[in-house]
Amino acid sequence: MIELRTPAQIEQMRPAGRFVADVITALSEAADVGVNLLELDEIAHRMIRDRGAESCYIDYHPSFGASPFGKVLCTSVNDAVLHGLPHDYALQDGDLLSVDFAANVDGWVADSALSLVVGTPRQEDLDLIATAGRALEAGIEAARVGNQLGDISAAIGGVARAAGLGINLQFGGHGVGRTMHGEPHVPNDGRPHRGLKLKAGLVIAIEPWFLHTTDEIYTDADGWTLRSKDGSRGAHMEHTVAITPDGPLVLTARD
Repeated sequence: MIELRTPAQIEQMRPAGRFVADVITALSEAADVGVNLLELDEIAHRMIRDRGAESCYIDYHPSFGASPFGKVLCTSVNDAVLHGLPHDYALQDGDLLSVDFAANVDGWVADSALSLVVGTPRQEDLDLIATAGRALEAGIEAARVGNQLGDISAAIGGVARAAGLGINLQFGGHGVGRTMHGEPHVPNDGRPHRGLKLKAGLVIAIEPWFLHTTDEIYTDADGWTLRSKDGSRGAHMEHTVAITPDGPLVLTARD
């Protein structure tokens, strides 16, 4: 069921958005050559405890997951692009890291993701991250009252196609509110002027993710991490966005 939030409820969601943004910022600052993925998960775990928030991930067990997730953060490295399960791995020079984090603060959820390069970057990785960032911006810009869901999807897909990238439609954006994943599903490609009419009060996570040279993925042996079938690297960007009469409000905006 699609739920619309009142202006007062959107205000109540701001602390969750601010907290998730702060965690993503802290993780991006901590990520460095030699830092272990489990250390990043512990940073997020500690911030959750200190804030009195609740993890959306640790007990999460959807149909596509082999078991409850067991960690509070997704860390996807290089050819991993989504749902990366933190494990004993020290980041190496040039790694492309995506961090995805969601939390519940006072009964409201926010969700955000960021990709970055640790140490010495490859230009093609920077370009891929920049493309995902532009696609996110385009999707947010289209998240306006009177538009349709297809306008968001088409805006994201248009950026990807212009960069020569394939687009996987198995996973995309989603509604956010009292839980992490709700209706509607927000694909990363689509046709403009189609689908759900966007109304004030709809809160969604918009999350473009792309791979260098393929749109095909497979699930790692850990039962969670999604990797590119050809070994190419991936980038993932995400914000939680409220649609308001005054335009899109990015609840997880980082300073």
